[in-house]
This record gives sequence, structure tokens and C-alpha cells, in this order.
Amino acid sequence: MKHWLVAVILAVVANMSAAGSDELKAKYKRPDTIPFPADNPYQAEKAALGKMLFFDPRLSINQNISCATCHNPSFGWEQAMPLAVGALNTQLGRHNPTVLNLAWGNKYFWDGRAASLEEQALGPIQADVEMNMPLNVLIARVKGIAGYQPYFDQVFGGEITPENIARAIATFERTIVSGQAPFDRWIEGDEEAIPESAKRGFELFNGQAGCSACHTGWNFTDNKFHDIGMPTEDLGRYAFDPSDELNRHAFKTPGLRNITQRAPYMHNGSLPNLDAVLVHYLSGGVPRPSRSPDMKPVPMTPQDMKDLKAFLGTLQGEDQPMSLPALPL
Repeated sequence: MKHWLVAVILAVVANMSAAGSDELKAKYKRPDTIPFPADNPYQAEKAALGKMLFFDPRLSINQNISCATCHNPSFGWEQAMPLAVGALNTQLGRHNPTVLNLAWGNKYFWDGRAASLEEQALGPIQADVEMNMPLNVLIARVKGIAGYQPYFDQVFGGEITPENIARAIATFERTIVSGQAPFDRWIEGDEEAIPESAKRGFELFNGQAGCSACHTGWNFTDNKFHDIGMPTEDLGRYAFDPSDELNRHAFKTPGLRNITQRAPYMHNGSLPNLDAVLVHYLSGGVPRPSRSPDMKPVPMTPQDMKDLKAFLGTLQGEDQPMSLPALPL
């Protein structure tokens, strides 16, 4: 074959590869705006009120824990323990899921039992094993804190109701967005933003390792429920939706933004680090009828594992420190 023809073919292949790579990168591009629902639009004062409520331990019956106790900004808006702890210092059955990037979600909690962030916000407040606060007691207590009234006057016409408390907390939660990460700069064209190992890890993530079957989009989640073969008796999604046998032991796909900050991992916090997570996924997990068809053993070299970890490390955002609000008196 003529040398010039070989060069042309190689150039065409290179261009096709580059085009394919650009198309793949485009699937992970950060959004420009935060989506807010039409029935609870963004308002700065509402978000500020929600932040105060989120950090206020007086929303728990014993005034000893707040939403932020279990969703700590220092630990990727989770808790650095395997299992959550409730108001009575009792250990719960699941790990705290992060509240990062929930504005792009559609079902909430590990099992998806809440259809909106507003519904989710009131769940832990009322749960007897968590904040243990009956709604009538909640309203009486918030009304008894004189400093809250001006905020409810400004945002909700003075009405202190469970629904308005939920709307304020949900509005604040939607503003909790992971910052721009090295991965984002690479997506935008800065080839020096991430190391070569991470670039290889990105290819593995979307190729041989099969991670992108569930971890899709800019937040790396399909917002669906899958049994990934974790050893567990927890029925997960199946307890609320037994219409599909694949829901048995299925839990919501967590997003991967700031994942290096969010150990331990899984719905029960049973995997202490990313090495253990990768070993679990690449081993295929516990075989059973409900296990996702995407879960299967994947042969990986030690270098492949390093490359995948390097890629995951590039998803750590350059987040600004979260300032604590001054609580009303």
C-alpha cells in the first residue's frame, strides 16, 4: 500500500476516534443552571431560611441533631460512619446518602420512597428513629422561636406550616452543588487538567469496566435502582415497589461527584474505601435472580484499578467552605 494512502487512513481513524471521544465527553458536561420546580421556585431568602432550618437542632425532639448532623458538608454531605445514628443515639440500618446535586434527582432516599425533595425533607424530621419530631410539635416549636417569624413573613406571608418548612429546606438543598472539578476542565478542553492515568480510567469507566451503564451524565447517576450484589438482607426498593423482582435488594445509584470525600460506601456503609468498591464491582457481587444484568465479573489488571481510581479522583470539586448560619433566637 502506498505510504500516502496509509497516512490518509491513519488520519481518518484518528479523526473518527477524536470525534467519538468528544461525543463521549459531551455526555458529562456540567449544566449551566440549577433546576427548580415551578411549584417551589428559587428565592434567595427562601434558601437562606432553608439553610437555617437545615442546621437547626431544634427541629429534632431532643434538640440534639439537625439535618446537617447526618449530612455533614465536611464529609461530602454524608456522615463518616458506616450507619446513620438517630436522635436517641441509636444506630440505623443504612448509611447516610449525600445531598449533593439532588436538584437533578427524581426519587429520594436509598429506596426512592420520596417523590420530591419537599417530601424527603420532612421524612427524617418525623421518623421516630431519626429526629422523632411530630409535625404538630415541630410547628409549635418553630412558632415559639421569635426570630424565625420575620423570615416566614418575608417568604411565605407569615405561614409557618410543615409544607413551607419543607419548601424552604428543599430550596436550600437544591443549592448544594458540587464545585467545578479537574474533570470538568478536561471536558472543556484543558488536556493538562487531569493525568494520563485518569484519562485511561475514563476510557475504562465507559468501556471495559462497564461503570457507565448506571453512572451516567454529569452527576454520574441514572437515578435508578439496581441490585449490585451486595451481601444484605435489606429489600431496598422492593419494599416499596414489589412489581419488579429486579427491585429486590435494589438501591439508588449514587452520584460520583466528590466521591473520594464520601467514605464509607454503599447503602450500608460496608465498604471502607474505593479499593473495596472497585473489587466488589469487578468481582460481580453476590449472584442471585435480582442482581442487575450489568453486574458481571470484569478482569482488571492492577494498573487498570489505579487508572479507575485516578479518574474518580478527578471528580472532586473545588467546593467553597460552607459557612454556618446564625440561628434565630
